[in-house]
Amino acid sequence: MGRRSVLVGVLLLTVGLLSGCPKKPEVGQAGPAAIGPQAGVPAAPPSAAPAPRAGDVPVTRPAPPAEIPVRPVPPAATAAPLTPAAVPLRDIFFDFDRSTIRDDQKTALNENVAWLKANPAVKITIEGHADERGTNEYNLGLGERRAKATRDYLVAAGIDAARAATISYGEERPFVLGHDESAWKWNRRAHFAIPSR
Repeated sequence: MGRRSVLVGVLLLTVGLLSGCPKKPEVGQAGPAAIGPQAGVPAAPPSAAPAPRAGDVPVTRPAPPAEIPVRPVPPAATAAPLTPAAVPLRDIFFDFDRSTIRDDQKTALNENVAWLKANPAVKITIEGHADERGTNEYNLGLGERRAKATRDYLVAAGIDAARAATISYGEERPFVLGHDESAWKWNRRAHFAIPSR
């Protein structure tokens, strides 16, 4: 009787070892939320991508995020401090060596105007940025022209000029690191910031 129990136990153990344990499902990481440049926050800049490994498939940069609806802050809430995540001001982008507002960027600017009109106590700083091509001095001037063109657009749309300061960072604060057009197009921008009170 004891020998039979031992045989049954060994048989069950062998079957268990041969069939193995069920494999746990692999857990993948979700990709980053579409930030890029907008949603009017910046967004935190994308981090540098890890070095590719042999056999990796090249990954293309995601398209800019879809239009984000403007959600005005109710008058009762305007006294509360604004956090960057609550501010839907969106960056706008420029062509190489240009400071004129592109037609495809006017929708974002018009949404920014609507939000600023709904929040009349908010003051902003418009930061002008450039890609890395050109001298530091030239890019500082180009960033200033971009910031000023953006401010002029807001003023023409009815925003008080005293609410919008400008500053240029030239090429010094790139949003995307890189040495080709895939990075440069994100760095030619005007960024909206709300100074801390």
